[in-house]
Amino acid sequence: MGKTFYDFTVPNIDSKEESLKAYQGKVLLVVNTASRCGYTPQYKSLEALHEKYRAQGFTVLGFPSNDFGAQEPGDNSQIKKFCDVSYHITFPLFSKAAVTGEKTQPVFKWLTVEADPKQAGPVKWNFEKFLINKQGKLIKRFPSSVTPDDAVITSEIDALLKS
Repeated sequence: MGKTFYDFTVPNIDSKEESLKAYQGKVLLVVNTASRCGYTPQYKSLEALHEKYRAQGFTVLGFPSNDFGAQEPGDNSQIKKFCDVSYHITFPLFSKAAVTGEKTQPVFKWLTVEADPKQAGPVKWNFEKFLINKQGKLIKRFPSSVTPDDAVITSEIDALLKS
């Protein structure tokens, strides 16, 4: 059996190592985020999605990155403060890290290379979304332009939560 999303340990926004096993059995939407991007307002709909489905076993996981247009220049504490003050984010955030290139963090290397060859390919921009099922497998990948509240995402979440 190959790796799953739960096989990784990554630093959270407070720089404490966190095993992704903590999310085992949940449906997850993994998103690479940035504070100064045209898509940054998606934080609002990501939080709304998290709130809507949280009690049913769903979680959004945010992974800040400065890989595209230097649109996440802050350090972890600045990012955390921005997300709290500007969007009242309650979903988990992880430490700022590369999601593309030679220094791609292992979670995103798995998401973009190993998880599903049919969906493989580098992250193209901030706010790309990766839907993970309860078994830790990548189910679907959505481009930045697809908003978190789009029916193509919510219908997939609904189906995965029922399965």
